[in-house]
Amino acid sequence: MVAFNYPYERLSLFYILYKNHFNRSIATIYPWKSGHAKSMKILKRFLIYGIIGLVLEVVYTGLASLLKGDFRMQGFTFLVMMPIYGLSVFIEPLHNRLRPFPWWIRGLMYLATIWMIEYFSGVILAGVLGDCPWHYSDKLNVNGYITLRMAPEWFLAGLGFEVLHDLLDKLPFEI
Repeated sequence: MVAFNYPYERLSLFYILYKNHFNRSIATIYPWKSGHAKSMKILKRFLIYGIIGLVLEVVYTGLASLLKGDFRMQGFTFLVMMPIYGLSVFIEPLHNRLRPFPWWIRGLMYLATIWMIEYFSGVILAGVLGDCPWHYSDKLNVNGYITLRMAPEWFLAGLGFEVLHDLLDKLPFEI
């Protein structure tokens, strides 16, 4: 039996999903109720995803500069991207729910999710900082915050973070 602290929890979307689709503990649905260990796991993975995202962006931009003829392969990123990449920790439940689907459907779902995060992160950063650190100017951009040209990269990145999620889950120690 699930205990509720507030009457509205019984009607919440989380409870409905729990009751109808999940056979897991309430701690899976309400991660903040499972204590310090769960919070530390989320924080560790947030940092891991954030750091790996930064490194991959530097490698990607360095290789892109090489393709443009810059043999220095100068790569770059913005530090503000770390928490944005770190948000991947909250996509882990999506990874788990999409497991039964073919890889291409999962990739499309990750692509749409990443575009949504990138777009709204850009809007928020522009509002807070007065400018968004990135600005797409090609013909396929949407308000400069996302570009359809990056679809293959984000498609593969979503599948790659799924692999990283699996790797982190299989480690013999808790991360």
